[in-house]
Amino acid sequence: MLLTIDDVLGPIELQQARSWLDAAAWGSGQATAGPQAATVKNNLQLAEGTAGLGDLRQLVLQALSQSALFFAAALPLKIAPPGFNRYAGTRNAYGMHADSAMRMVSGHALRSDISATLFLTDPEDYDGGVLTIHDTFGQHGIKLRAGSLVVYPSSSLHSVSPVTQGVRTSCFMFIQSMVRDPSQRRLLYDMDMALLELRALHGETAPVVTLTSTYQNLLRLWAEN
Repeated sequence: MLLTIDDVLGPIELQQARSWLDAAAWGSGQATAGPQAATVKNNLQLAEGTAGLGDLRQLVLQALSQSALFFAAALPLKIAPPGFNRYAGTRNAYGMHADSAMRMVSGHALRSDISATLFLTDPEDYDGGVLTIHDTFGQHGIKLRAGSLVVYPSSSLHSVSPVTQGVRTSCFMFIQSMVRDPSQRRLLYDMDMALLELRALHGETAPVVTLTSTYQNLLRLWAEN
């Protein structure tokens, strides 16, 4: 499932993130690229140990924890520490690639079910830099306003087109979901959204309570920990 979520970061949080990023020392994105991705990855990235990186990560994770829509779509079990990248000048693109299935976090393996990009630069501030995601329904070009998030299956091939003018900064994340199967996650998301509409229209009626119980029982059946 591909889903965009607006206003994950508000204006104050964006200003704070940008002040940290503007002062940061950027390194090569090749440092975290696998053998295949290294052949097409040409961007900049904040290295581990960069001053302010921990604060940036906490800012993003706190915002995600307050997004009910993100939780409904991802049903996150674990989130790898968010990374931050920059596209500009000659370090301006990331060719077609697939994200690694497994990532090591503090000595433990995290399965990447869902990838996410949180845009930190407004689209009018740079040319190019379109995130293109390929799925069974075709290609989707994504270029969101600052503070907005896109989540999509980590199994999807995707790329970032060259930034020909300006600077594009973003936060990228990998998520292990409580529900491994993407079709099951989609069914739960659709049911959750329908329940929200039913509650708004009719309140906590007996059928809504029953359907809520069904949702919870399906989550209980499919979730892993």
